[in-house]
Amino acid sequence: MEFRIGDRWVGKQHKPFVIAEMSGNHNHSLERAFAIVEAAAKAGADAVKLQTYTADTMTLDIDEGDFFIEDPNSLWKGTSLYKLYQEAYTPWEWHEPIFKKCAELGLLAFSTPFDETAVDFLESLNVPAYKIASFENTDIQLIRKVAATGKPIIISTGMATVAELNETVRAAREAGAEHIVLLKCTSTYPAAPDNTNLLTIPHMEQLFSCQVGISDHTMGIGVSVASVALGATVVEKHFTLNRADGGVDSAFSMEPGELEALVTESERAWLALGEITYGATKREQESLKHRRSLYISRNMKAGEVFTKENVKAIRPGLGLPTKYLDEILGKRIGKDAPKGTPVTWELL
Repeated sequence: MEFRIGDRWVGKQHKPFVIAEMSGNHNHSLERAFAIVEAAAKAGADAVKLQTYTADTMTLDIDEGDFFIEDPNSLWKGTSLYKLYQEAYTPWEWHEPIFKKCAELGLLAFSTPFDETAVDFLESLNVPAYKIASFENTDIQLIRKVAATGKPIIISTGMATVAELNETVRAAREAGAEHIVLLKCTSTYPAAPDNTNLLTIPHMEQLFSCQVGISDHTMGIGVSVASVALGATVVEKHFTLNRADGGVDSAFSMEPGELEALVTESERAWLALGEITYGATKREQESLKHRRSLYISRNMKAGEVFTKENVKAIRPGLGLPTKYLDEILGKRIGKDAPKGTPVTWELL
């Protein structure tokens, strides 16, 4: 199931594909957007991702009722959906220079389209892949439009049921998508580790026969690193220069030092998976000598009887394994042996 996005391989035989999600953390400054790209490259991310929409492609310009955010637990309480998207959107004319900056620094760049016009625009920029946001994963028309490009699709699962995900994956495959990654995602901002349910990752992989990963809104890197141990091949985290600078997504975004740690530790987790194996590995062979084994602990003369006073189970491991102690005790030594001699069958 492995495949390539640009020059990067994505799959279990390769280190995790780490995506730094810029979202609206540029705070309407192109220079800050460039600085975020530079920080992501320095931290070792594989890709930077944008979001492609306008307030008008997302919602209606209404400041009341269904279009006003009143949830006291929301980061965006007290504003309308339209104004939120006005604040968060990335100007479309910025996409090309941001993508070029990524290319200059060896980063891949792509985006999340939120309607069909965004797909057409991103196709004009020849993006190497597409991301579907968790709130759009039931938009079958959008899924089909993206799938028809033939490019890899990374889909956040969010609140989708198994039945809804089945419809989404089926629609994508029928429309031409060959490479699909489903990202376990909890659609709260920030998300709590105890509401993340990472055990869904291997189940999802088995259920839909595709690669899986995580779109992680929790704080820190622990959840993302743990996801790699459960089979995640893609890790996406929101990214900013400094949470204290503010911005629509800053409260649950990573800072440069955290992203660097994520890149390092997720690769370590992947390397540590290895394969099912028992016994000494090639690198452990030298360590076998540090096991316990049987040694003469007092000078012995030929004919003397082995007892617990003159034979001990000690380090190093160059004598007989300690499991033979009971078999040795009571037998006579065949030749003189000084203290420190490893017990071997030839001594009997």
